[in-house]
Amino acid sequence: MNNIKVIAFDADDTLWVNETYFREAENEFAKLLSGYETENKIHQELYKKEIDNLKIYGYGVKGFVLSMVECALELSNYKINPKTIDKILEIGKEMLEQPIDLLDGVEEVLQKLQGKYKLIVATKGDLLDQERKLEKSGILKYFHHTEVMSDKKEKDYVKLIKHLDINPSELLMIGNSLKSDVLPLVALGAAAVHVPFHTTWAHEEVSNEQKSDSYKTVAKITEVLTFL
Repeated sequence: MNNIKVIAFDADDTLWVNETYFREAENEFAKLLSGYETENKIHQELYKKEIDNLKIYGYGVKGFVLSMVECALELSNYKINPKTIDKILEIGKEMLEQPIDLLDGVEEVLQKLQGKYKLIVATKGDLLDQERKLEKSGILKYFHHTEVMSDKKEKDYVKLIKHLDINPSELLMIGNSLKSDVLPLVALGAAAVHVPFHTTWAHEEVSNEQKSDSYKTVAKITEVLTFL
């Protein structure tokens, strides 16, 4: 940690609550479509549709809503009531209008690290939505800049490190996803801290074999202050 110059924070479920709203939306969607399939089957089909669409829509609420609409059409054999489609769109709008609920200790950490390191946000998702959330969060002032990435694989972090004009060993990433925020970084020689969130999207889960001792795991974000 002695070489660190830049600390990058993931946004969703690291700085503020996000995945909880997706789980709630999925449950609402399953209830809307319960006349066509079991709720368990609806959850499965929606997840498959989301994964299939990632390469087209990317991450974020808008792609999620489009996946819900497509899934509703297919599950109903294209007989879905237009009013149900309208309700699905409303679910999406409600997600986009959710208040920003900062996680415990986030602002304390940012206050104490600001000035000692260059702080940035490195997140993925819809650019407009992520910018909106940062504006509403009240913590934008702590960050040097925000990087909204189309994905968070090794090649994406290589671009980020080049853009920052630093060596990998000078970057620390803090995030809730082992798959997106931790493992790609340690593979590049950067440092990473895993701050688990109580809810994880299935797409972000990793096997026990992928886990290692090459990164730190903390129970809450304020623990990073003990070694920085």
